Amino acid sequence: MLYLVGTPIGNLKDISKRALEALEAADVIACEDTRVTGLLLQALEITGKRLISYHEHNKAASGEGIIKLLEEGLNVVQVSDAGMPAISDPGADLVKLAIEKGIEVSVIPGPSAVTAALAISGLDTRYFHFEGFLPSEGGDRKKRIKALSDIHETIVMYEAPHRIKKLFDELSEAGFGSCKAAICRELTKKYEQAIRMTVDELREYYQKTEPKGEFCICLEPLPEKETGASGMVEADKLIGMLCEKGMSTKDIASVVSELTGMNKKEAYNQAMKLKEEKPNQE
Repeated sequence: MLYLVGTPIGNLKDISKRALEALEAADVIACEDTRVTGLLLQALEITGKRLISYHEHNKAASGEGIIKLLEEGLNVVQVSDAGMPAISDPGADLVKLAIEKGIEVSVIPGPSAVTAALAISGLDTRYFHFEGFLPSEGGDRKKRIKALSDIHETIVMYEAPHRIKKLFDELSEAGFGSCKAAICRELTKKYEQAIRMTVDELREYYQKTEPKGEFCICLEPLPEKETGASGMVEADKLIGMLCEKGMSTKDIASVVSELTGMNKKEAYNQAMKLKEEKPNQE
């Protein structure tokens, strides 16, 4: 069987009895970094375990080897360097592969930076979107930052300390400047800290303060755009005006959706209808 075991994200006392039992009973332990897991086992006084490296860069080859061990009847425990494996972690691929091969998978829950940060953020916890790590740079990062604008639940993400300043610059530019945020760092560790400010305030704060530690950011979403009756009236007027200016139906739909919050397909259909009624506007 494949066991997913949550391990402490900082405080060793957070290890559960079930996690200890699973680690002690494991035939093999698959881990991101054998040195990190080796130190954990040493601290827990668990010895004689076979450790196999399984991470983002070797998951294809290593995953096949782990599956063979599982098919031979061995018990394999999969852990991340800290927290829950398979959450923003290549362990998700191992789980998928095991399920495809008909291998039973069991979970032993443990600490998670996502839920820990969310719990102390002071933001809405009824619904949330977990973004994980944004792409480090380039067009993919810009695309994901832009996509956050369409999310209407509390957003939770990870970021490396050397990109924290860049992140708040990008969020401010994307319109999140006045949104509340909670920066949770070094969770469960000696210097645990939660900083609660707006994005613009955090942007200024980190111009003067050097970011240190592991960061989990909880972010208030942008306010939803008005979609009530008055908003729809304004959208109708805007569609008519853009049709008169000869703008393409596709572009009208994009502009109206962006400015008023009207559904893009609805805006497209309305523009098409108007142009059919007044053909000279195409």
